[in-house]
Amino acid sequence: MDETLDTHLQELRRGTVVLACLHLLRVAGYGYGLLEQLEAHGFRTDANTLYPLLRRLEKQGYLTSEWNTDEARPRKFYRTSGDGIRLADTLTEEWLALTGAIASLTSGTEEEN
Repeated sequence: MDETLDTHLQELRRGTVVLACLHLLRVAGYGYGLLEQLEAHGFRTDANTLYPLLRRLEKQGYLTSEWNTDEARPRKFYRTSGDGIRLADTLTEEWLALTGAIASLTSGTEEEN
């Protein structure tokens, strides 16, 4: 793929990963487990993208976190906050409106060309 296309795809995916994390973390989860969940749902991302995103969302108040030290390896668990749930709901409504708008632009495109 050419570099320009890669850049546009990255921009498009960036917001969808935020929304996916806010939805998935309505049930508490930790970083690596979240990476696996994202992948299972078709959101390819890597740790170098995810962990800074989680810290940013936590700093903005959309996620809360707590350490679980019950196991041999401590893990930081994240959960979507009340503000994060409201944000996810609003973003989801907007996403659905946008996908409808894009669909209206692309339906019948082959017939017009």
